[in-house]
Amino acid sequence: MKGLKKQRRIQIIALATVALVISTALIGYAMRDGINFFRAPSQVVEEPPSPNEVFRIGGLVEEGSLVRGQGEAVTFRVTDGGASVPVSFVGVLPDLFEENQGMVGQGRYIDGVFQATEILAKHDETYMPKEVVDALKEQGVYKDPEG
Repeated sequence: MKGLKKQRRIQIIALATVALVISTALIGYAMRDGINFFRAPSQVVEEPPSPNEVFRIGGLVEEGSLVRGQGEAVTFRVTDGGASVPVSFVGVLPDLFEENQGMVGQGRYIDGVFQATEILAKHDETYMPKEVVDALKEQGVYKDPEG
């Protein structure tokens, strides 16, 4: 009787372990497309990602590069001081989006142009996403807005 209880307990523990491993693998598989990596323009130019990879790019909107096209089409260049990447976006830009300001865009890098599906801009005059600040500091062009 005692051996049967011990054997049953081992079977339940083994079954629970297998279920846990399978559920963890399924969650990881489901989230693989939901993880978006951040890249600075210098990183994109050095090692261009594949056209089917969705990622985020951030930096400053290069002065004089903002061109509003037909309808909601907009093109501009994003820079981190070391490199500059052309960006194409169709949609409504955030109200605070302007040249020489920080931005983060999500999309794909296709044929040398970042095709953005979403553009995020700073939400006040002093905020800039941490990733953008880090990339600008790495290039040595970051200016603290508070002096």
